[in-house]
Amino acid sequence: MRQLRGQERAITGNRQTSWAFADAYVAEDAALRWARERAREAGMRSVSSGTGAALRLLAAAADAKAVAEIGTGTGVSGIHLLHGMRPDGVLTTVDSEPEMQQLARQAFRAAGFTGNRARFIPGRALDVLPRLADGGYDLVFCDGDRSECLDYLGESLRLLRPGGLVCFEGVFANGRTVDSAVQPAEVLRLRELLRTVRESTVLQSSLLPVGDGLLCAVKRR
Repeated sequence: MRQLRGQERAITGNRQTSWAFADAYVAEDAALRWARERAREAGMRSVSSGTGAALRLLAAAADAKAVAEIGTGTGVSGIHLLHGMRPDGVLTTVDSEPEMQQLARQAFRAAGFTGNRARFIPGRALDVLPRLADGGYDLVFCDGDRSECLDYLGESLRLLRPGGLVCFEGVFANGRTVDSAVQPAEVLRLRELLRTVRESTVLQSSLLPVGDGLLCAVKRR
């Protein structure tokens, strides 16, 4: 192993500290903190503040007017997406747990968003997504059942306009995606997702080290 130079040693030694700093770089308001607390009480994971900030940035960069979200949760990711979207944009969010969507409604209101900014659809994602319009979305955010991630990818490619973005949360799976030990089926599916997106001729992709890993890809025009 080659000897590291001084600057490289500093980067390696401070990497985790730097990642933690980056993840907390964008401050979150009271509505987001309330939504996070509801998620903790329900035993649900929510996107990190760094992941939320990245989603907000991507929605703004895409000048997103129509966004589809798989996995409403208590509204943490949805608030970030809505902050990045156009003022007249609509978030269509799908979740199999209607009671969580009710909490998300409260969180969206507390964040200052009117009721017409979000469309809540209860149900299993793979039952709902086929009913959404082809090419009608600027961004699709996937934070649902990891075992269904490849199916989400197929639906996302249909839903996205040319130049639209698809994002997958949690692709690191707490480090298991790169662990050589025997892994459960959902981790194997994530590995397959990563390979499929990287090798796709219709996607331009990047893997962002925020939160538990955010895989992003642009649908080529």
